[in-house]
Amino acid sequence: MTEDSCSKKKKIKIRRNNVGNRKISYKWVVTSIIWTFFISSFMQMIQAGLMSRVTLLVACLLLFSFIFIGIIFDIIGVSVTATSEVPFHSLASHRVRGAKEAIVLIRNADKVGNFCNDVIGDIAGIVSGSATTAIVVMLNSFSTGNHEFILSIVLAGLVAALTVGGKAIGKGIAISNCNSIIFMVGKIISFIKPVKDKNVK
Repeated sequence: MTEDSCSKKKKIKIRRNNVGNRKISYKWVVTSIIWTFFISSFMQMIQAGLMSRVTLLVACLLLFSFIFIGIIFDIIGVSVTATSEVPFHSLASHRVRGAKEAIVLIRNADKVGNFCNDVIGDIAGIVSGSATTAIVVMLNSFSTGNHEFILSIVLAGLVAALTVGGKAIGKGIAISNCNSIIFMVGKIISFIKPVKDKNVK
């Protein structure tokens, strides 16, 4: 056996050990699954309950609101991974509202990013798809012919373009203003559930 083959085997073993040493937060995985189930069920219930009872204009507004929610949470998810907690320490020491909450968000950036980008983002995309289908049915009922296939293609393309374009713009905003965005989110959280951990400074 040559030295090169031995060194390659050692590298493979090292890589396997490194992968094995990574800890997976199974508690967070289960929590995110539960959150996804209840939030998606709630949003789908709202979408299904309202779409059949509102006008076409209101239905379109609901669709755009779901797209907007996905973009906003994507901005938060990108911001929390791009910012640093250092600027917030002096604010927290002076007891500025939202500073401690911002530090907690940054220290849990992986979970916050997963929740905002994956949980809320994916749910908003799924609900947007369902809302698009409902709008296609409404538009098709107004026309004399059967244009459901064409309408579904056009609307699906429009929703995808708005979602991707909005998130692309949002990512630029998030990276440029990550501290301000997380500080704003921290302030909002401070009104809902203030952080009482004295070790967060």
